[in-house]
Amino acid sequence: MNKVFPNADAAVADVPDGGSIMVGGFGLCGIPENLIEAIRRKGVKNLTVMSNNAGVNTFGLGRLLETRQIKRVIGTYVGENKLLEELALKGEIDLQLMPQGTFAERMRAGGAGIAGFYTPTGVGTVVAEGKEGREFDGRKYLLERGLRADFAFVKAWKGDRWGNLVYRRTARNFNPVMATAGRVTIAEVEELVDLGALDPNAIVTPGVYVKRIFQGANYEKRIEKRTVRSR
Repeated sequence: MNKVFPNADAAVADVPDGGSIMVGGFGLCGIPENLIEAIRRKGVKNLTVMSNNAGVNTFGLGRLLETRQIKRVIGTYVGENKLLEELALKGEIDLQLMPQGTFAERMRAGGAGIAGFYTPTGVGTVVAEGKEGREFDGRKYLLERGLRADFAFVKAWKGDRWGNLVYRRTARNFNPVMATAGRVTIAEVEELVDLGALDPNAIVTPGVYVKRIFQGANYEKRIEKRTVRSR
C-alpha cells in the first residue's frame, strides 16, 4: 500500500474545474503551499474553497485569488486579505462567513458522517438567516449542516508512505479535521519517513484518511507581525 506521489502536480492531476477543496492553515501557519501552487499551475477554475481565512495577499490561497481561480470561499475570517475583501465587495466572488467554532464542527460532522447538528452560536444574528431553529431546555439553537469536499489539502510535519501524519505545534490547526472530511485527502509533508519511524502515540491523522502523500519543498514559513505604533 504505497500512497506516495512524486510531487504536488501529480497529486492534483485529477482536480477538475468547479471542484471543492478544503485547505488547511490558520493565518500563515500550516498551509499546504506546494498543493496551492500546483493548482495555480494547473489553471482549474470556478473552485469552491473551504479555509479559515483564505491566505493573505500574494501567499497561500491569495495566490489563487490573484488568478481568479476561486468562485466561492467558505470560511471564518477575511482579515488581512485585501484582495478577498475587494472581490467580495464587488460581487466577483461568493464569500460565506461563519463563526470559527461552527466551521470546525461542520467539518468534524461531515467527516463523521453526521448530516447536521444544533448549536446556539449565531442565534439572533445574521448567521441565523434562512436556518432552521429549535429550542432545547429553554435555549434556542440553529441547525448547521456537516461540510464535506471533493478534496482536502493538508500540510503535516512528518508522514509515512501509508499516510500516517504528525503535525508540529500550532501548524496542526484545521488540518486534522479537514483530513477526515475530504473524499480525497492529499497530504504534503516536510519529511517523508519510513514505516515504523513515527511514534504511534504521536500520530494525529491515521493513514486511513489519506489517499495521497508527497514530500513538499521550499516552504516559506512566514511569521505574522503586527505593528501598532512607530518603531
